[in-house]
Amino acid sequence: MYDTILLPTDGSDGIGAAARHAGTIAGRFDATVHVLSVVDTRNRFESPSSGLSTDAWIEAERERAGTAIDATVAELPDDVSVETTQREGVPKTEIVDAVTEIPADLVVMGTHGRTGLDHYLIGSVAETVVRESPVPVLTVQLADE
Repeated sequence: MYDTILLPTDGSDGIGAAARHAGTIAGRFDATVHVLSVVDTRNRFESPSSGLSTDAWIEAERERAGTAIDATVAELPDDVSVETTQREGVPKTEIVDAVTEIPADLVVMGTHGRTGLDHYLIGSVAETVVRESPVPVLTVQLADE
């Protein structure tokens, strides 16, 4: 039923919960978990007074994405097949595009459960992926670990 599970990560605290779900499902179906982190190319701090150049922002994002992948892979069972990828762009768009390009049969991703003003201002990557993904999406509430 599932051959490839896409596990997007931004390195948030609690990502282990989503990784454990993905690992359990992968073990049951002998699937590969494809861990993805997106280098967010939208530099919200690029301006004459903000202090971060585009190059500095992208480099910091690449480092964050690499760390996020490593931390997420460490949460997966040792007997699960794992592949990793970094993509660059807008996270919600890159995740949805990766679903078909990998191709994945299932997406397992964490959600912060933001509501109210935080949801309005920050938005929800998970919500967009749920709405736009051509395959099932399992969302896991991220818990402080």
